Amino acid sequence: MPKSNDISPSPKEEDRTLDLALRPQNFDDYIGQKNIKNNIRIIIEAAQKRKDPCIEHLLFYGGSGLGKTTLSYLVAKEMGVGIRTIAGPSIKKMGDLAAILTNLREGDVLFIDELHRMNRVCEEIIYPAMEEFQLNLVIGKGPMARTMNLKIPSFTLIGATTRLASLSAPLRSRFGATFRIDNYNTEEIGEIVKRSANLLGLKIKKEAVQTIASRSRFNPRVANRLLKRVRDFSEVEGKKTISKEDAEKALSFLDVDNMGLEPGDKKILQVLFEKFGGGPAGLQSLAASSSEEEETILEIYEPYLMQIGFLKRTPRGRVATPEAKKYLEKKEKNGRS
Repeated sequence: MPKSNDISPSPKEEDRTLDLALRPQNFDDYIGQKNIKNNIRIIIEAAQKRKDPCIEHLLFYGGSGLGKTTLSYLVAKEMGVGIRTIAGPSIKKMGDLAAILTNLREGDVLFIDELHRMNRVCEEIIYPAMEEFQLNLVIGKGPMARTMNLKIPSFTLIGATTRLASLSAPLRSRFGATFRIDNYNTEEIGEIVKRSANLLGLKIKKEAVQTIASRSRFNPRVANRLLKRVRDFSEVEGKKTISKEDAEKALSFLDVDNMGLEPGDKKILQVLFEKFGGGPAGLQSLAASSSEEEETILEIYEPYLMQIGFLKRTPRGRVATPEAKKYLEKKEKNGRS
């Protein structure tokens, strides 16, 4: 599993309370993803005009921390229905899923996070549930086995995944609409930081907001986490208003530089240049040489390094770009001076 650090978009236990406190309460509060919000609004409004108890099943995919769970809660709120949340890995047996589905109320939303990690056997039971709102259960074994069709309440399934390709084609095809949650730009992240600071009762200068936003890897969860760290540093030092200098000092202490890179990112780039001449290098070789897990490279370091143009993925492996070399040389020069 990816290691726990401040730049990791993977959720931590401390994020649970923070996410709940800062979670938008309606679509107007939800910053970014304008196209997706508009499409979902149309889907909901159309279903309400038809007086359908639920809408088409929705699938959200994209990196960790981009707001898939928040969007799902907002969909339920806009529909005026309840939402039941469950993680894909926790659905291990058909009985688990059957118990969840039979306890839903008419029109409810069932949100399954990490859908790609749901037991494949359970997919067989979810197909008729999604299409016909019924469960086809096999009772007994051998010659005494019989099939029972059980009607369940109409519901909307919202699935979230970071790995769309890992979902089976039959499961993907049963979703009425699929949306990619894209990374945010610096301006949007700045608005998120400003909103979060306001909800946390913090006084923060515009320049400090921009400093945190520029180092947040275009990810709302990382932005909120860094804001919390900056707040902690400011409180310890007795600062009533967070300035740019306060933010820079706190983030430097956390080893998050002005591009949002931390030691793990730099280590990946250094290994690529020092041991592979800049690449190409296979994922297994890169993981072994950097003492990092493959999943950590795939989910934490690689997406952002590719996004800022420091890393390319080729058929032969990972390749560091000339921009990455300039960055490391500049860091090394500043370190010596």
